[in-house]
Amino acid sequence: MAGPLRPAVAAALLAALSAAGAADAHDAGIAAEAGNAAVADFDIVHARVGIEGDAVVFRMAVSGKAGETKPTPVGALAGSAVFAYVWPTSIDPYEVGFEEKAGILAMTVTAHPDFDDTPLKDENGDGDPGNDGDVWHSHWVVLGPDEACGAGALKVVDIPEGAKPRLPQTWPGLPLLIDSPGFEPALAGETVELRVPAAGLAGARDASYDGVTAGLRVNADVHAPLLCVADVFDVASGDLSLPGKVGD
Repeated sequence: MAGPLRPAVAAALLAALSAAGAADAHDAGIAAEAGNAAVADFDIVHARVGIEGDAVVFRMAVSGKAGETKPTPVGALAGSAVFAYVWPTSIDPYEVGFEEKAGILAMTVTAHPDFDDTPLKDENGDGDPGNDGDVWHSHWVVLGPDEACGAGALKVVDIPEGAKPRLPQTWPGLPLLIDSPGFEPALAGETVELRVPAAGLAGARDASYDGVTAGLRVNADVHAPLLCVADVFDVASGDLSLPGKVGD
């Protein structure tokens, strides 16, 4: 399922961020042609981020059953895979608790059976908050380029050893710019939906966005870069131009 856009992902997304804001402030989302991903549940046909009442709502529609495919467990953190529905945005990471201009802020809905990174949440309801990685859950992540992940590829930005950057209160303790806010995604039929409180996210109203499905991989050495974007399955815009504009 390797995506044809992967070699240029970082450059395209960074260029789009610099040009963000050209879309209609009340757009109807990003429509995409079906058939661009090998697996139907990662084949994007529509992506939208909108403000509905007191929530910022992230939606993605695919041509298959959303969330049906999850990574095959490898039995360890090292070398394990993460599958993700991703909404890259132009929102400054500072708004959700990271340093200003730390990278590309994205909302993600992910599943990864080999580790759990939501220590404050018991997604499967069995009383153990540390065994739920295979249940679809949400993260804010900050993305940035790193040639160590491959030419033009992105990673979740690492926290260097000894550094003490500004982090959200629900940071899960990994040496990454990642947040585990506990927002519960709804996956039903062909749609993934996530509702995020609009309070404290003022920059969302003027933000640009795109929709992406992707596979990430934990470094076999469990060392920086820790979590790379290994495969881009599909991109709603086709070119990571962030054409969507958050609107009512």
